[in-house]
Amino acid sequence: MVMYVSDSTFTKEVLQSSQPVLVDFYADWCGPCRAIAPIVEEIAHELSNRLKVVKLDVDQNQEIAMQYGVQSIPTLLLFKNGKEIERLIGYMSKSKLLSKIEPHL
Repeated sequence: MVMYVSDSTFTKEVLQSSQPVLVDFYADWCGPCRAIAPIVEEIAHELSNRLKVVKLDVDQNQEIAMQYGVQSIPTLLLFKNGKEIERLIGYMSKSKLLSKIEPHL
């Protein structure tokens, strides 16, 4: 299941998480964001025991987006132990996403 986070819940849900966290930085008006959303949902479901997946709306939560230098969307950041360990920008296939995420799990 994908959870939505905000500027105010980011630290608790992402940085303090005991599991790796994939953060999907998106906006409702973004076509590639809508295209990758079902893939992100599938990954969240399939890896639910090893990976937490959250979404952050960049229009509503600009502070965190700016803090992490997110300039284009979709941007997917993978966090482990409170640190960014992988940055994936733009639409990509499920197999490519998994190839970048799985080595860190």
